Amino acid sequence: MTPIVTVLAGILVADLIAAPIGAAAASVGTFVRWATVLQPFWMGILVSVVIGVALTLPISSAAICAALSLTGLAGGAAVAGCCAQMVGFAVMSFKENRWGGLVAQGVGTSMLQMPNIVKNPKIWIPPTLASAITGPLATCLFKLEMNGAAVSSGMGTCGFVGQIGVYTGWVNDVANGAKAAITGMDWAGMVLICFVLPAVLSWVFCQVLRKKGWIKENDLKLDL
Repeated sequence: MTPIVTVLAGILVADLIAAPIGAAAASVGTFVRWATVLQPFWMGILVSVVIGVALTLPISSAAICAALSLTGLAGGAAVAGCCAQMVGFAVMSFKENRWGGLVAQGVGTSMLQMPNIVKNPKIWIPPTLASAITGPLATCLFKLEMNGAAVSSGMGTCGFVGQIGVYTGWVNDVANGAKAAITGMDWAGMVLICFVLPAVLSWVFCQVLRKKGWIKENDLKLDL
């Protein structure tokens, strides 16, 4: 009886609230995309930081992006934020976690750091600051857009789904005539926003906090 009641209750609740929630999420997503085009600098910071933080939290940033249909410039900012968290934590904790930690966080998920964040929230500062920088660079300088599947906007470097989504968007844009060709600037933007800048910025910020004593030895150690 328990599974039957559970399933039926879920169906009933979904029937009552799914449509309004879906409509509300679509409206919010439309507003975020519009606002990012209108104010790419400030919205680039906001979207990058918020979605990046959501990726590291024990919630699904990919589901949020999918629900909001976060594509275009807003999707590009989301990719930047997620990459900043994943690559940032992977690089700044390399001393403690070596190659296993680099792969687990950089290609897996920065959520692995949540137990350490609970112990010392200051370790979250470097990748979050990095996302606040790479977000507006993505929207204003490189015009990095996610025109692939919206869910890819919230995946970052997890299985390189974010980068595959951006590339798929480029291919679709070229096929549709919206883009003449995939340029060197496109590739440079992806590499810098998704890998190089998150690694460098997070490492630099982390070193500053280590010297201040805010981040101590083994604060970033994972139980691998």
